[in-house]
Amino acid sequence: MAPLIALLLASLVSRLAGWWGVGYLDNWVGACAVGLAAMFLLTGVAHFAPPLRGDLVAIVPPALPAPGLLVTVTGVLEIAGAVGLLLPGTRVAAALGLLVLMLAMFPANVYAARMPNPPKSMTTRLATRSVEELVFLAAAVLVAAG
Repeated sequence: MAPLIALLLASLVSRLAGWWGVGYLDNWVGACAVGLAAMFLLTGVAHFAPPLRGDLVAIVPPALPAPGLLVTVTGVLEIAGAVGLLLPGTRVAAALGLLVLMLAMFPANVYAARMPNPPKSMTTRLATRSVEELVFLAAAVLVAAG
């Protein structure tokens, strides 16, 4: 739920800043880019911060090799994508890259939802995770379509 709150709150605050004259944020695309950047910075940092790192490693499907490395790589990609969203010249490419990354990582959410004893931070029902994911994907599409 924290990533969704970060996306929505940062987008709304950014849009307010646009109404107050910040040119980059004078539309919903720019505001959503900032909201997505906040969300991905939050989730990217979680890939390195205990205890969430351990929880993320635990939900990597067992068919995938080197779960720790995968969590590190995806964390770096999320942080890099967050920075890319804030730069007008890379915003569209970052949004598209993060869109692909979200789709690639969603099976881990499905796996976590079906685990008999998931980590405490990963106990969200699959239906809730799916709705949140749709909101994240829609925001990325909005920013990419610009």
